[in-house]
Amino acid sequence: MSHATVNNNVTHEQINQISEQIKTHSEPFRRLLGEVGRVIVGQEQLMHRMLVGLLGNGHLLIEGVPGLAKTTAVSCLAKGINTGFQRLQFTPDLLPADLIGTLIYRPQDQDFVVQKGPIFSNLILADEINRAPAKVQSALLEAMQERQVTIGGETHLLDEPFLVMATQNPVEQEGTYPLPEAQMDRFMLKVIVGYPNHKEELEILKRMSKTKASYDVQSVLDPEDVVEARKLVDQIYVDDRVSSYIVDLVVATREPESYGIEAKHLIQYGGSPRASINLTLAAKANAFLAGRGYVTPQDVKDIAHDVLRHRVILTYEAEAEDISSVDIIDRILSEVQVP
Repeated sequence: MSHATVNNNVTHEQINQISEQIKTHSEPFRRLLGEVGRVIVGQEQLMHRMLVGLLGNGHLLIEGVPGLAKTTAVSCLAKGINTGFQRLQFTPDLLPADLIGTLIYRPQDQDFVVQKGPIFSNLILADEINRAPAKVQSALLEAMQERQVTIGGETHLLDEPFLVMATQNPVEQEGTYPLPEAQMDRFMLKVIVGYPNHKEELEILKRMSKTKASYDVQSVLDPEDVVEARKLVDQIYVDDRVSSYIVDLVVATREPESYGIEAKHLIQYGGSPRASINLTLAAKANAFLAGRGYVTPQDVKDIAHDVLRHRVILTYEAEAEDISSVDIIDRILSEVQVP
């Protein structure tokens, strides 16, 4: 879709103006992808989605088997943005205080002081999030949703930008606490990380088969650049027809029969209005990274699987028929009319 037809309150000049600004401001983000690509091989989609989450002010759930450089990717991203990074290894005996901090009594002052936890950082890697008990997950939930934590009745705001990237291992289910639907919905994107191909794995072997592999990532951005870029993302133009298309896609996950899709018996729950909001924000971030000041339906399609796959909850019937949420989303994308 071109941006030939625009709403009355937005002119061509304004769109061209914002496009010019975005071309300039998105260049360092593309450079950052290249910089991280010097260390990480073949995880372009994961790196791209991390930046989409960062620009759209949303969190990521990353699913993949161990050893696919998920932790390394987050660490390299933090170096490239010159920002704080904390890796939290979630375990069944973890307590909320281990995450957010606690009150410590100082005898010399006869007073309690706040000892801040590792959540007070810009980028948080919550490793194996499904190993933590419900209390820890709910403490993380407040931080993710409200961008603040409460310690001893006092509320503390978290640093900006704040991004949680949680990983979960799809293989080993012993000793895990499945994430509740409400918490899954808090993640803007769910990214599936697959195995590298033969050529990529050969390159990984050449780079990493040393007793001490180096992760030499040059800093390309500052946290302030991310905050400024988010202001531009907010200004990206979304045509009414594209907004309507986004709502159609999300409503089709709840009422597929309204769009002539035979899938009602396969879907238990569809996407909430949060899915529509996140799909719009992610599409805007996608347009920003492409250096454009307006969103196309293709931006929406590119990001739809990652925004919707964890929000389409299937029935037992679908599982029995070996139908996944990705199959349902594919069907919706092919049936819902594109503007």
